[in-house]
Amino acid sequence: MAINTLVQNHGKTTNQHTIYGIANFFSEDHLNLLQGIMYSKRAGAKAVLFWEGDKTEKLYFIRSGKVKLRKTTEEGKDLILSILQKGDLLGEIGAYEESFHTYSAEVLEEAELGVLLQKDLEVLLYQRGDFAVEFMKWMGLMQRTTESKFRDLLLFGKPGALASTLIRLSNMYGIATGDGIRLDIRLTNMEIADLIGSTREGVNRMLSTLKDEGIIGMLNGQIVIYHLEKLRRICHCPSCPGCPKEICRI
Repeated sequence: MAINTLVQNHGKTTNQHTIYGIANFFSEDHLNLLQGIMYSKRAGAKAVLFWEGDKTEKLYFIRSGKVKLRKTTEEGKDLILSILQKGDLLGEIGAYEESFHTYSAEVLEEAELGVLLQKDLEVLLYQRGDFAVEFMKWMGLMQRTTESKFRDLLLFGKPGALASTLIRLSNMYGIATGDGIRLDIRLTNMEIADLIGSTREGVNRMLSTLKDEGIIGMLNGQIVIYHLEKLRRICHCPSCPGCPKEICRI
């Protein structure tokens, strides 16, 4: 099955929210080239694809399911870097003879994956300069996404980091309703805390403040955003509403 059929709804609404992924950057021909050098793998919930410190040898394309990227600090605290979904490509490419992962990848829900060996990818990059250009564009976007997250986490305090995270979640998992934007993903307050480098108690207080101000609410265990523009003001969103959703994401 060609990759483009797996992400064919990219740019449209599927289950009322957008599917993101590498289809933004690769032509159909190049997506099929990638598919041709992948092998399939199934992974159950909580399976670890690789640990921080493991040698970088593979990339993973998510055909279904969700994968969490997390990093452990020297103090032993886990930080969630990203929550990736169908259509995303994850992993690190070693710049030297031996390189090692700087984060771990854990499956959140049962996933079907395409596994891409780095040595096979390198051959494709050498053989097809047009493919290499598209691959570099994808890598550049991943870098910009990471930089934008650090900006939000560092510049505007924990309330700004929380507001930014809710906006990013709305871009990936938001479903428009009559009352607002419902986040079609269930995260505990501890998981949200790990996304912004805070504590569960701190997130509890900040969410309560946002509820009291009428900015968000809860519906069947899911967050509903009533006033997106107010969240943007809290985190000093630099270019919204024109901010590209391919960058403003978890």
